[in-house]
Amino acid sequence: MADATAAVDMDELRTFVADVLDVDEEDVTDDADFVKTLGVDSLMALEVMVVLEKKYSVKLEEREMKDITTLRKVHDLLASKMGM
Repeated sequence: MADATAAVDMDELRTFVADVLDVDEEDVTDDADFVKTLGVDSLMALEVMVVLEKKYSVKLEEREMKDITTLRKVHDLLASKMGM
């Protein structure tokens, strides 16, 4: 699992998510709530998921979308998917 976590660099992920959401990188803190803090709507969340799937070659389930509310949760989910 440590190898999978290392494969998902938090700073790289932060930059990537900020680009997709078109927000400042500094606003995407580890625990900033995507909806409450960053104003992410369901369409934006779906776009993030699709782009993450392509970038990290993982399959994210639609039901997981509601669970990835912060950068830390995205990181943890990707690390677990890549560790399988």
